[in-house]
Amino acid sequence: MPGPLRPARPFRALRVLTVTLVVLAGVAGCGLFGDDGPTKTAAAFLAAWSRGDDAGAAALTDDPDAARQLLAEARTALAPAAITTEVAQVRTATDRSTASANITWDLGQDRRWTYLGGFEMHPAETDTGWQVRWAPTVVHPQLATGQRLALRTDVPDPAPVVDRNGVPLLAPTTVVNVLLDRKATGDLNAATGTLARALGPIDPEITAQTITDGAAKVPDGQAYTVAVLRETDYNGVKNAIHDLPGVRFTSSSRLLGPSAGFGSQVLPPVRSEVASQVDGVAGWSVAAVDSSGGTVGTLTETPPTPGATVGVSLDRTVQSAAEDAVEALPQQAAIVAIQPSTGDILAAAQNGPADAAGAIAFTGRYPPGSTFKIVTATAGVERLGLTGTTSEACPGTTVIGGRPVPNEDRFDLGTVPLSTAFAKSCNTTFAQIGAQLPPDALTTAGLQLGFGADFGIPGLTTVTGSVPPAEDQVQRAEDGFGQGQVVATPFGMALVAATVAHGAPVTPQLIRGRATETVTPATAPDQAALAQLRPMMRQVVTEGTATLLRGSGEVYGKTGTAEYSQGGVNRAHGWFVGYRGDVAFAILVVDGGSSSVAVKAAQPFLAGFSS
Repeated sequence: MPGPLRPARPFRALRVLTVTLVVLAGVAGCGLFGDDGPTKTAAAFLAAWSRGDDAGAAALTDDPDAARQLLAEARTALAPAAITTEVAQVRTATDRSTASANITWDLGQDRRWTYLGGFEMHPAETDTGWQVRWAPTVVHPQLATGQRLALRTDVPDPAPVVDRNGVPLLAPTTVVNVLLDRKATGDLNAATGTLARALGPIDPEITAQTITDGAAKVPDGQAYTVAVLRETDYNGVKNAIHDLPGVRFTSSSRLLGPSAGFGSQVLPPVRSEVASQVDGVAGWSVAAVDSSGGTVGTLTETPPTPGATVGVSLDRTVQSAAEDAVEALPQQAAIVAIQPSTGDILAAAQNGPADAAGAIAFTGRYPPGSTFKIVTATAGVERLGLTGTTSEACPGTTVIGGRPVPNEDRFDLGTVPLSTAFAKSCNTTFAQIGAQLPPDALTTAGLQLGFGADFGIPGLTTVTGSVPPAEDQVQRAEDGFGQGQVVATPFGMALVAATVAHGAPVTPQLIRGRATETVTPATAPDQAALAQLRPMMRQVVTEGTATLLRGSGEVYGKTGTAEYSQGGVNRAHGWFVGYRGDVAFAILVVDGGSSSVAVKAAQPFLAGFSS
């Protein structure tokens, strides 16, 4: 019998194998011989294959070149995290031996492929032991000459994200990937110029330079993704770019909103938050393919698992109305709407300029201006015993602690009921009220209305606002009419309006089945204060600074012109905060100049839905 096959090195690898020798009795012409050369050869071959030593495994065969090529091709095609092998049985006759083996490919992502393989062995012609008789069936019993393995995935279309009424907000949409191979263009400048002219109107950030720079970062032979277009957009530019040298196209399905920019600051984070739920699990298969890549047979297959539909609190109609209301404004603009009775976030819309600045609807901190008089009025009723009929001075200007406070255009109403001062937005009145309040009164009243509360909303990062306690009288006066150290977000002011409408703390909600965590809770609002406040907010619309909305239904609200200085120039943001029926909302127009722009935006917003 031949001597042992190669010394120690192959045998060290046996620690990763389980070798099972099965004694077969009573089988004519075959059995287990005293020489264990075939068993050692089988174990050494499988051990080398398992540890990624394809060349070492191939050297134990009678056709090392063919074996090495097919083993390497299989490893490249399937890219296994690991291959585990186990000798199951070795049967030996005089001049040949047959081994069976359990083979498991760990393909990652919980994909495992196990099958019973096998191969023949025969004594080596050089009398150095046994060799594996090479054939494609060594890799898999169904693999034939000229065939190779291929791993394929079957990705299910993602499930939709739907609004509170089951209307899709994100739905599977066909997109076209525009790819550029810079080495295949011939004239790169001509190609990038044509692409930029065609795609720039769709995405202004795409220019010839950005395409050139992006393509330069991609290794030779690989393509740079110039754009991912909705199929409708692609069809509009197809004739201009389809035949460009070096440009090719692939299509796929993505979960997209009804239009670019729709729900820009709420739907993308929702998509990320629920990815594992809506995406499902991709199916996969291993196939035997011919030289052209055509499938000859499927060796194993796991079908895809579809994703599950996710519901969110948004209302497609309210969201569309908000989008339309801010889209035409040249300044940064945002609208947030909340349902007071449930806390559901009904809409969150920003226009393009606002998107460029970030998620200002949820985290943009701005002085709220006179909209904060909602909080100041609440504190005045609670701490100073004021009512809507209390007589208050509304001079054109006042001075508190040496700090002059003017009304807008210095209008002077004389002495009027508090409700009138609120409706006409008298800065002088509310500065005087703020100055009379205890240091923590505005902080306390704000928290009663959700201002300063903090929430962990799955899928969103949010801030409501802050007004720190103020020992200084001037600071309290400035805070009293929404200037000073007060900052607010549209989300926070929408929550204030929702709390006034609901009469109790409101916890915002977004994704169905994923509860909001209350980090800093609001405290209960004073019902007597709310009873005084609501008629004053209604009077803002009926005879105050928001009369443009008289025809928009029973709207309660408060306008705000929030002044700030930039480069020595006085500027102002425009706000309108309010509610109608079971919809509370806040509108911010950054650098709008006055509250009138926000009130004008409220008109089409409220006209876009019924409540």
